[in-house]
Amino acid sequence: MSFHPSAEPVELPLGGTAASSRRSWRKRLAAGRYMYVLILPGFLYFALFKLLPMWGMLIAFQNYNPFAGIRGSEWVGFTHFLELFGDDHFYVLLRNTLLINVLNLIFFFPVPIVLAVMLNEVRHEWFKKLNQSVVYMPHFLSWVVVASMTFFVLSVDVGFINKLLVSLGLESVSFLSEPRYFWGILTAQNIWKESGWGTIIFLAAVAGVDPERYEAAIMDGASRWRQIWHITLPAIRPTIVILLILRLGHMADVGFEQVLLMMNPLVNNVADVFDTFVYFRGIQQGEISLGTAVGMFKGVVGLVLVLISNYVVKKLGHEGIY
Repeated sequence: MSFHPSAEPVELPLGGTAASSRRSWRKRLAAGRYMYVLILPGFLYFALFKLLPMWGMLIAFQNYNPFAGIRGSEWVGFTHFLELFGDDHFYVLLRNTLLINVLNLIFFFPVPIVLAVMLNEVRHEWFKKLNQSVVYMPHFLSWVVVASMTFFVLSVDVGFINKLLVSLGLESVSFLSEPRYFWGILTAQNIWKESGWGTIIFLAAVAGVDPERYEAAIMDGASRWRQIWHITLPAIRPTIVILLILRLGHMADVGFEQVLLMMNPLVNNVADVFDTFVYFRGIQQGEISLGTAVGMFKGVVGLVLVLISNYVVKKLGHEGIY
């Protein structure tokens, strides 16, 4: 029998096709086995601590009784949401939470970008690594330590700033008990503690810039400022946009531990946020369903802000997160 190239291919039986598909799937699985092992811890983390707990959101629609459990608790619908929105204190919580996050967005978010660009301009490698280590260190301090350091810096009795003011013949200032200073103190703490750690992603983005672009710019007579403005910043712009979108998704979140440690009765009106409200009402007073409703509200606000910001960013011609 002669072979004719133009002859039509013979179809395999259905079982043979399925078997071939299974063999192909197994080969792909075997080829990427190390990659799957690499992503397994992250997948398990999100599955155990992010996806499975979503079952607990049902508590927001119940009068949850720990002894009866989720299945046995009374269903009340949107009662707890109406209670939350009808509370006069809700607008204080919303104001404090949003304004603290807006201050962080304006003053804290750009700092890691500027710091990463500055570190990238350091030419001595040993000096660059030394500076990186120094700015990373505050991230590993707990908020208890940071709050204690803030007390020793700003308190009226032992704070060295007030001691300096008194030595100059000026009056001491109650930084920690004056409401008008509270939001600024929180923002300054975030900048000092987390800005160095935030440079990691931006430094990685800067490292991906083609060195030949800088060489071409130097040959064209571009100064260091011109190279930063026309090469470095445009190269890391996608990273900045993505992190900005993700940051907007946390506009309803404020560091609970930080705020709780810095609170006192004199600043409660500007310090109370959704996270502290959940702690005092949901945990201390046992209103678990109300606390869950607050958490669900925060999640919805974050989702809406991410969707809106991603839409706006794509309309402006940038790449969003999806």
